[in-house]
Amino acid sequence: MRVVIADPPAFTPPYDHELAAALARAGAEVELVSSRFRFGTQAEPDGYERSELFYPLSSRLFRRSRLRLPLKLCEHPLGMARLRLYRPDVFHLQWLGLPELDRFLLPRRAPVVFTAHNLVPRRKMGKRKLWPKLLRRFDAVVVHSQRGRETLAELGVALERLHVIPHAIIRSDAPRTDDGRTLLCLGLVRSYKGLDDAIAVAKKLGDARLLVAGDAMDPIEPYLEQAGTVAEWRLGYLSDTEVDRALGDSTLALFPYRPGIDQSGALLRALGAGVPVVTYDVGGLAEPVRRFEAGAVVPPGDIEAMTDAVRTLLDDPEALARARAGALAARETLTWDAAAASHLEIYESLLG
Repeated sequence: MRVVIADPPAFTPPYDHELAAALARAGAEVELVSSRFRFGTQAEPDGYERSELFYPLSSRLFRRSRLRLPLKLCEHPLGMARLRLYRPDVFHLQWLGLPELDRFLLPRRAPVVFTAHNLVPRRKMGKRKLWPKLLRRFDAVVVHSQRGRETLAELGVALERLHVIPHAIIRSDAPRTDDGRTLLCLGLVRSYKGLDDAIAVAKKLGDARLLVAGDAMDPIEPYLEQAGTVAEWRLGYLSDTEVDRALGDSTLALFPYRPGIDQSGALLRALGAGVPVVTYDVGGLAEPVRRFEAGAVVPPGDIEAMTDAVRTLLDDPEALARARAGALAARETLTWDAAAASHLEIYESLLG
């Protein structure tokens, strides 16, 4: 079976790489079609091909400058036209570069699958009618949680097109160097990730520190002012080595996210390092934490409940050890090979 995986904006290179490599191990012929990743290096292809089909100029001339957007707008239809020339058995899009245009530009020479990493893209929240119309143009839609499936069904996507494949875990074995009182916020700093709530939790605890590790996409000054001396900041695009160091330095990882997301790669990365998680019950974030008893789940926006949950884990060595064991159990179950097998079942069902 020949599969083309497409991530035009290169939003999730680690996920794309792991899925493509696992599909290749399972016997598929895989090509990953994307664009130049603007913020760091990517893993070398492992059993699959990779092509940088999209945004040949804007991805090289700019990083996060708004000047990139007009050029990207011109380049995008050309990339989609080139994608339509491929003749695989299945197209699988991970992200859409320009959803308003993509509803008309999707390839049609083979079944087309889409993974809804974000249930409704935050920048499209004002266009909720567009999203279900767009999703109905796909032959199958992958979500990472049962809640994600229910959410998209409520938006009008047919249940038979919705498939739950849990987000697999990237394993790491960073040495444990934490002091028993360090809380981690991992990943891009964006408003929907609730860093302000995490800072509030750390300050309420009084005897814990917050480690913020990731690249700032939003102005960082308000967070710096709010945190004062409670936080350590490791800002910028972090290499895998730096991410592992942050995970090794952390006792718990916090995910006080706002609604709109289905699953978090950063949350799964924490579990993959044996770091327990305390999360708001948003999207599908709670599902692996509850399933494997790998931390605690609290109501969305409830800072007091998150503070209490964190305090319980930090102050009870046995509870913390059980949560760490749950995190390690999650990574033994949520493997990329298992995810690849589930994807292949979907592809084969579409081919009849």
